[in-house]
Amino acid sequence: MSIDLKSFTKHLRSYALPKYGKGRCGEYVRKALQAGGAKFNGKYPPTGKEYGPALEMLGFHNITVDDPAKFSFVEGDVMVMEPYKGSTAGHVAAYDGKNWISDFVQNDFWAGPRYRNQKPRPTYAVYRY
Repeated sequence: MSIDLKSFTKHLRSYALPKYGKGRCGEYVRKALQAGGAKFNGKYPPTGKEYGPALEMLGFHNITVDDPAKFSFVEGDVMVMEPYKGSTAGHVAAYDGKNWISDFVQNDFWAGPRYRNQKPRPTYAVYRY
């Protein structure tokens, strides 16, 4: 199966909520992946933190990112993050070549103050197609 990364990221940006997310990162990323040609065969990851195996099934592979602030991401990279303290779902977002987008356009890799300010920060994995 082939994923059209331009269609994937264009869909993600087009449907992003105007200011803040509503806890629907997995749904928005899944629909954008489907717009790019992904086939999930009815088996969707239930939460953001569970996207890794689905991304690998689609042909993405895990890449090493030691410091997201210093890494050169490329369009179509997808991050999967463990939850911050007090949450259970985790997070998933994709890079459109300029911004990280989940169900909203994020300010940075960390998806909000609860992820950004937690010490230590939640663990994450980055996948590239």
